[in-house]
Amino acid sequence: MANKIPRVPVREQDPKVRATNFEEVCYGYNVEEAQLEATRCLHCKNPRCVSACPVNVRIPDFIMQVAAGNFAEAASVIAQDSSLPAICGRVCPQESQCEGSCILGIKHEPVAIGKLERFVGDWQLENGSKEALDIEKNGKNPVLLYGYGGFNISLTPSFSTSRIPFIENGGIYAVVNLRGGGEFGEEWHKAGTKMQKQNVFDDFIAAAEYLGMSGDSPQQISEVFGYV
Repeated sequence: MANKIPRVPVREQDPKVRATNFEEVCYGYNVEEAQLEATRCLHCKNPRCVSACPVNVRIPDFIMQVAAGNFAEAASVIAQDSSLPAICGRVCPQESQCEGSCILGIKHEPVAIGKLERFVGDWQLENGSKEALDIEKNGKNPVLLYGYGGFNISLTPSFSTSRIPFIENGGIYAVVNLRGGGEFGEEWHKAGTKMQKQNVFDDFIAAAEYLGMSGDSPQQISEVFGYV
């Protein structure tokens, strides 16, 4: 039975405080708030929120786990369809997708699906995931090394379906942040431009050497790819 309470508000920075920094305005739910909000879910027999989700995350199932305090299991449920809950929970337009289709939203405020997804994603990042891929590194794994060190472009964590077959078959996909990119500010970018362009190549070579020498079973680089 759903808990008939108003939508749990999310904490935010005071306007006077946030005007002085570049931190996130929304703090997100803490454990108690997330579990309380999760109890509002109706667990519909035919959940419209799932069909409204672009990747069809099993929303009622992960919310049920949040309500029970099983956050690792909630992360596992989401991981079956999405690899980026911490990001999607922040940037997806839930108001026109999952939350916009929430039955509870017809007469009341919909379940805060996005905030709950963000909570699970952040919890997973802070506490680790039992879904981590366990690859046996024996020195024979094919390794794809990718880097981009130019034009102030940042290489940040991302998901690509084209990489799945490679990884599932024991491949190792390594992304390198090279000077010249935009990951660590303007100084990082400038350190890989003009007369300092050699730093980009040196960084890429150092990453390849690290993969080739680290651990008990050094890896052989199979392919390199990127733009410098």
